[in-house]
Amino acid sequence: MSSSATKDIIAIGGSAGSGAVLRTLVADLPADLPASVFVSTHIPANSPGFLPEILAARSKLPVTQALDGQPIERGHVYIAAPDRHLLLMGETIKCGAGPRENMVRPSIDPMFRSAALSFGPRVVGLVLTGMLNDGASGLHAIKSNGGTTVVQHPLDAEADQMPLAALEAVEVDHVASAADLGRLLVGIAGSEAGPDPDQPSDALRLEVEIAAGGRLGSAELRNIAFPTTITCPDCHGVLSEVNGSGPLRFRCQIGHAYTADALAAQIDELDEAIRIAMRVMEERLTLVERMSRDARDTGRTAVAELYEARAVEYRRYSDTLRQAALTSLRHGRAPRFQDI
Repeated sequence: MSSSATKDIIAIGGSAGSGAVLRTLVADLPADLPASVFVSTHIPANSPGFLPEILAARSKLPVTQALDGQPIERGHVYIAAPDRHLLLMGETIKCGAGPRENMVRPSIDPMFRSAALSFGPRVVGLVLTGMLNDGASGLHAIKSNGGTTVVQHPLDAEADQMPLAALEAVEVDHVASAADLGRLLVGIAGSEAGPDPDQPSDALRLEVEIAAGGRLGSAELRNIAFPTTITCPDCHGVLSEVNGSGPLRFRCQIGHAYTADALAAQIDELDEAIRIAMRVMEERLTLVERMSRDARDTGRTAVAELYEARAVEYRRYSDTLRQAALTSLRHGRAPRFQDI
């Protein structure tokens, strides 16, 4: 791969609604595009991974699923594999098995950070439609290391949260509609890259290593974050707030990472689960109390005692769930599973 200082690394991240945008975008890329293209979208771990075939049908460039250890080639589109972070490690691709970020793997932020670390001003980062704010932190890293930043126009996005979050976190270079993104990237690709900025931060290097599967210990975590009283929804360990990184985000000692928005969404889901469980338990309690009264009225004492004992058990469960819900509201956090 050429080492000339041109903008030849295009990293694209998207989520809800991004499939249609990507089909339009790749169809506008010429066969002689002087850049490599990397795409990471939110896909389930057990996904069959059909996106490469779908995009290849519209693309003049070869489109393949990224393979661990393969060299990066110009004029090629690489798609993140299910359950692996797509990382750019020097001149090769790494399919990272590190912890999930923003509840997903592959996640957009690790791909963006690795591109910024390896290629600095040669990188063009693009955030497409999607929910929450994966990609905003990684786009911030691209911008901080001299790269070019692009965002799909929020009014043009099926889900505007990711584009809006990126615009809040970064003073982006370009905003364009889905119909114009391909032509915009063609105009940027191959143009002269800016000068190399200062050396990438140790924090950026560490976070890329974590995504690749490197071990994160408490000492290393303290170098980039400080502990909070918030619990990791994934492993229930302590979350630490990452220093000086937009947007606000957190990591646990295992390495799971959440932006504040993603964490809040996870809390909302847990609270809703508690409310559903409370309603079900109250309905069961009402039913067994009625069945107990009916058994006593008809002289079935043994059966009535059985239902009464079950009612006591259900009432205890209901009280525990209610207390967990009150604790969550009081502290503004989701209750840990051991609270329930």
